[in-house]
This record gives sequence, C-alpha cells and structure tokens, in this order.
Amino acid sequence: MSTRNILIHPDARLKKVCDPVSEVTPEMRSLAEDMLETMYDAPGVGLAAPQVGVLSRVFVMDCSGKDEGEEPMVLFNPEITWASEEVNTHEEGCLSIPEIYENVTRPASVRMAFLDMDGKPQEREFDGLWATCAQHELDHLNGRLFIDYLSALKRSMITSKMKKLKRQRA
Repeated sequence: MSTRNILIHPDARLKKVCDPVSEVTPEMRSLAEDMLETMYDAPGVGLAAPQVGVLSRVFVMDCSGKDEGEEPMVLFNPEITWASEEVNTHEEGCLSIPEIYENVTRPASVRMAFLDMDGKPQEREFDGLWATCAQHELDHLNGRLFIDYLSALKRSMITSKMKKLKRQRA
C-alpha cells in the first residue's frame, strides 16, 4: 500500500464521468487499498478514484467517529437505488478543494448497490454523514464536485483560490 497524490481542482480529470469497473481484479483491490491509505493520511472521510487520477467507478469512505475505530468501505460501481424525500444540509469539504467548506443539501438517507472488494454484489443503506459522504463521492464518479451545488459566483471564487493554491504548491 502507498499514498497517492490527490488532484486539486481545477483539473479536467475531476470533471470526467468515470468508466465502470468490469471486474474487481487484484490491481483494482490494490488501487482501493492505496486510496484508503491516502484518505486516512490526508485526513478525510472519503476519496474517489478520479481524485487520484484514475477514471474508474470506485470510491472509499470511512465516516466512523474518532472513538469508534476504523470502518473502511470500498464501493465499486456504486449506484443509488433509493433516496429519502427527507433532506439534510451538511457542511461539506473535499480533499481536491482543500480548506474550503460549504453547506450542501442532499437526501438524508440513501441506499446504494455496489460490488465489494471480493467483487460480490452488496446493498447498504446510509444516513447522516455516511449518506452525505456516499453521495459526495458518487458525484465525483459522475464528474461533479460539491461546489457545483453553489452559486456561480461562489464557485468562481473557490476556483480562483484553488488556482492560486496550485501555483503556490508548484
């Protein structure tokens, strides 16, 4: 396992729709393990493959509390099969948009179907922070960022800040 570089917005790869994973191969499992290590190292609660430059439909997340112990999840080809009518507004951030946090409103609960690390079909219902994170990461696989839910002016200001940050880091 190793940590990978996280792409910073704006980067064209973050706006691409990712390809389905045809099979959960040892290479895909290795990618997922690297993504978990990268996510924990960042630190963050979720990370999608395009954020590390891989345009495949996989994300990892762990929204367990600090006192609960790790509860890592890997979801290949995730899709929402149900979403609650009830919504939740949560302050979201993103490892590809560091140090920026904004409120985003999403369904409070969702059910997702996905393949696990063994390539076995699973379905799980998420609520609270888990639901917010799962939807945020799924958005990444569809070329969407949390700032796309904000006004054009806010989005433009955040993009300018990220361009400046990228220049500073270069």
